[in-house]
Amino acid sequence: MNHPSPQLDAPTRTFTQLLSSTRRGARLARLLAVTELRSWGTSQDLTERAEVVVAELAANALFHGRVPGRCFRLTLVFESSTGRLRVEVSDARGDLYPQRVTGAAEPEALHLGGRGLALVTALADRWDCVPYPPSGKTVRAVLRTP
Repeated sequence: MNHPSPQLDAPTRTFTQLLSSTRRGARLARLLAVTELRSWGTSQDLTERAEVVVAELAANALFHGRVPGRCFRLTLVFESSTGRLRVEVSDARGDLYPQRVTGAAEPEALHLGGRGLALVTALADRWDCVPYPPSGKTVRAVLRTP
């Protein structure tokens, strides 16, 4: 008897790396993410959007989530069957959560910082922040292929 072989779902790919809470660590997070996503064969559009999201979240972990002597963690989870990528950046500062920017800023209120999460909001399908035990937080962003 011939029985159809079961169809296996496309694999879920995962990458995680601890990085130093330094400018170099934030830059390395971006470079590692791009390298990993390219090796997984993700679309150029998804890779480029993820590159910016990782860069912004890693910079936030460095500037707003840094605790001396503690690293931050980058995690990428790609479900190739759905084209869904989850980017997670975990840091040690659980007492400081990111705030969503609402409304348009007045031109005179613009300054050099503060636009990173606006970029994440524009490029990701959604993002949120959850506790990362024992005392940190994880900022998660979900991106999908068009």
